[in-house]
Amino acid sequence: MRTRKLGPYDVSEIGFGAWQIGADWGDVDEATALATLHGAADAGVTFFDTADVYGDGRSERLVGRLLRERAGEGLVAASKMGRRLDQTVENYSPANFRAWNDRSRQNLGVDTLDLVQLHCPPTALYYHPEVFADLDAMVGEGRIAAYGVSVERVEEALKAIEYPGVATVQIIFNAFRQRPATLFLREAAARGVGVIVRVPLASGLLSGRYDKATTFAADDHRTFNRSGEQFDVGETFAGVPFDVGLDAVEELRALVPEGGTLAALALRWILMHDAVSTVIPGARTPEQAAGNAAAAELPALSDEAMAAVARVYQERIAPSVHQRW
Repeated sequence: MRTRKLGPYDVSEIGFGAWQIGADWGDVDEATALATLHGAADAGVTFFDTADVYGDGRSERLVGRLLRERAGEGLVAASKMGRRLDQTVENYSPANFRAWNDRSRQNLGVDTLDLVQLHCPPTALYYHPEVFADLDAMVGEGRIAAYGVSVERVEEALKAIEYPGVATVQIIFNAFRQRPATLFLREAAARGVGVIVRVPLASGLLSGRYDKATTFAADDHRTFNRSGEQFDVGETFAGVPFDVGLDAVEELRALVPEGGTLAALALRWILMHDAVSTVIPGARTPEQAAGNAAAAELPALSDEAMAAVARVYQERIAPSVHQRW
């Protein structure tokens, strides 16, 4: 597993997104969740991303247990804060920051968080420099080692990196959400800002395992957030209408090498962009975690394959998503 620079850290280029083992993806029992985390670490993953609202702290506590059980292995854990209250600028206050931070540090079992990210805050927040000055103060207090933001839109990402203390940006980027590559990735690289890519498989669409008859559990966001009923619709299938995505997947299958998987191809496509620091696919089983990590071993995609992905995006996907995020 190769490493890349993420803020002050060197981390595995394939990381682990711990939303799935927290909530909103159907039930994952604790033993399976822990085995999945260990499976990722066994495969060379050193970066684990969670949030205080994933399962109301369940995901953080599971990652914290992994940190204790794999102490000394150089694992880096990132969490997020800001979604425990209504999304108003006023709620991103010094008092709330420290209360959320105390809870996350307790859940993860650490004195200092490796990385904390503002969790998709309202766009207006990026125009309040005092919020970022307070995050600088939290670094000084030893509560956090570094901070970043998790964003919904490219415009938010570009505004965030104007603040010199922002070490990382987490953003949706995949073969079905290509807009970050047009400007943001270049700007992040120029400023030395680490890029964490989430939703790399478009909520499973790019795994190639679904068809038009596929259904999901009632407690899975792919059922209850299809139209953005609970949070930004871009978090579910990367905002791509399900049937549109399925048709595009059929065109991409021709690019998968013999013995390979579409999921691995999709992850390798992301890693072709040097500005990306780490990609954080989720997993519900140790086998899935190992399969995700194995994508880092694939050879570089050919110019022809990259062009084919670009064509499918422009013809089938871009009209639905490109200007929205």
